[in-house]
Amino acid sequence: MFPVIYSEEFLEHDTGSFHPENAGRLSSIVQSLKSAPWADQLDWQVPTPVSAQGDRLTQVLHAVHSPQYVQAVQRLAVMGGGHIDPDTIVSLHSYDVALLAVSAWLDGIDRVLATGKPAFALTRPPGHHALAERGMGFCIFSNAAISAHYALQQPEIQRVAILDWDVHHGNGTQAIVEINPHIAYCSLHEFPHYPGTGSAQERGQFNNVLNIPMSAGSVLTDYREPFEQAVLPFLQAFQPDLLIVSAGYDATKADPLAHIALQPEDYGVLTDYCLQFTHKILFGLEGGYDFKTLSYSVMATIERCLFPRSN
Repeated sequence: MFPVIYSEEFLEHDTGSFHPENAGRLSSIVQSLKSAPWADQLDWQVPTPVSAQGDRLTQVLHAVHSPQYVQAVQRLAVMGGGHIDPDTIVSLHSYDVALLAVSAWLDGIDRVLATGKPAFALTRPPGHHALAERGMGFCIFSNAAISAHYALQQPEIQRVAILDWDVHHGNGTQAIVEINPHIAYCSLHEFPHYPGTGSAQERGQFNNVLNIPMSAGSVLTDYREPFEQAVLPFLQAFQPDLLIVSAGYDATKADPLAHIALQPEDYGVLTDYCLQFTHKILFGLEGGYDFKTLSYSVMATIERCLFPRSN
């Protein structure tokens, strides 16, 4: 059985029907997964309620984001919502939903460590653009960075790697984790493109950052060489005890917000590369804004976890 951590509460983060990052993204994915030929092998899990997480959620959240920023998001939601930046909306329920998303990622870490097998946190809002002091780029809290810090609190975990294959560079994740020698960050992303960060020269304070800029129009063959010649050697050299994948699916040809030309099935190949390295993987949803290709891409990832194959 493959764990999918999901709650319909994630649909309550209301960005408006015309915002690219809207509830239809998850609804489409859920519908596709429930109609997949292997749907009976999915273990749907509701994330632990925020109230039941106790101090651990607050502690790990504040390890990444300042209490002042967290309180500012809460106040904005209580007041009925507003904008953190022109692209990043907070609605009445967004604070609670964003905390529940963090809870789902923490549950995912627990599940992966308990089983040694992959899991998928099917959540929104996404997180990899969120900085310590502010959200941006549709992101409120930095789910991947928070999860990495949480994982390091577990006695069996000494090092964590984050692989970000979202088409946009995870500037927030990198800024938060690059100062920690126990966390490595690797990103493949369209460059130059939003948010303008992620050059190959950015290496982190401990040589723990690997950015691989990809050109507009890149296809799977353009991804294979960097995965084989750069990503896997980088991970092997760092030797993490756990891999977190910031699984954005906006590098598909049909996606409206970028210019990479992957096909949904290509994410199965990228997943295979990850599985070649380790099965201790938490996949967490980031971007992806064409509902059809987003759904098929997520299915490709999960299908390969269920039925792994070599590249």
